[in-house]
Amino acid sequence: MKDIIKHYTNGEVTIVWKPGVCIHSEKCFHGLPAVFNPGQKPWINAEAATTEQIISQVKQCPSGALSFFMNSDEAQQGGME
Repeated sequence: MKDIIKHYTNGEVTIVWKPGVCIHSEKCFHGLPAVFNPGQKPWINAEAATTEQIISQVKQCPSGALSFFMNSDEAQQGGME
């Protein structure tokens, strides 16, 4: 699989998903189904939970397929356009 990287944001935090790294443990789905719902397109709805809930759940991803960055940090580094 190509090195696909998807971004989903709620304006404050951006979830980064690397599908080629995902091992489908379903921890994200079982831990925060309002945000991570493989039955919907797109399957990540970053506006369905608080930033704190999202960060907590993303940190539990065993494969590293999910990560995050704070939009304010990225903007300060000049990465947001």
